[in-house]
Amino acid sequence: MFSVRFKENFIRELKKNKLGIFALICLTLIIILSVFAFLTPYNPDTIDMSNQFISPNLKNIFGTDELGRDYFTRALYGARISLIVGVLSMMVSIFIGTLVGAISGLLGGKVDAIIMRIIDMLMSIPLFFLLLIVNSYLRPSIANIIIIIGIFGWMSIARIVRSETLSIKERDYILCSKALGSNNIKIVKTHIIPNAISTVIVAASINIADAILMESSLSFLGLGVQQPMASLGSMLQTAQSRIGDKTYLAIFPGLMILLIVLSFNVLGDILRVALDPSQGE
Repeated sequence: MFSVRFKENFIRELKKNKLGIFALICLTLIIILSVFAFLTPYNPDTIDMSNQFISPNLKNIFGTDELGRDYFTRALYGARISLIVGVLSMMVSIFIGTLVGAISGLLGGKVDAIIMRIIDMLMSIPLFFLLLIVNSYLRPSIANIIIIIGIFGWMSIARIVRSETLSIKERDYILCSKALGSNNIKIVKTHIIPNAISTVIVAASINIADAILMESSLSFLGLGVQQPMASLGSMLQTAQSRIGDKTYLAIFPGLMILLIVLSFNVLGDILRVALDPSQGE
């Protein structure tokens, strides 16, 4: 029943939001192209110095880079990396944030106060600089980037889930469950998380967008995905030295980052209203 109502609400909100339709089409297209990037006739890492800096044309629709590699193929593989990092790091953040937020809100008292002060302290530190410091001590790899972004991206989710938990735990069915002898683990698993899932879904969509921006920024600074592997951020890093005469090198990866992040943010807002229609009024 919930899924049917949610689907109806989502379609209704999507029809009212032209930007949302555009975002859904763009994101779907980028995901499909990224997944099937191996079908392109070019290898993203094959060097061909005779094809350096060819401007966009019918054969190479994004042109070629300084090593003669097809830029469209590399952009698709780069988008795939960004999406993988965004989704997997989001899953890490959601798991930690949901668990910590639910425990903090349910237990309350001194435990809640201590956890919230720790979260306040961590959130007072600029996340990006924290990521730079930690990542500089580790070997740059996709796995390390996912873990680092996931571990340091859970605090805002924990605060959201805690707020939901504080509201949910005072409801009659929770009090009844406690009276019947249910322990905190069962209450969190059976009642808290299922009832907070709509908030978590919205937070997840925003978290993916933030993670993609973080990965792109780290790669741009040379601390993320390393050559010859393609990444939208590392492609921008390479393009900065040729921004004056080969502008397309920066436009295409930059535009893909913009479209992906914008799409997740717009769809996240539509999800928020679809899951709680009263917020859209």
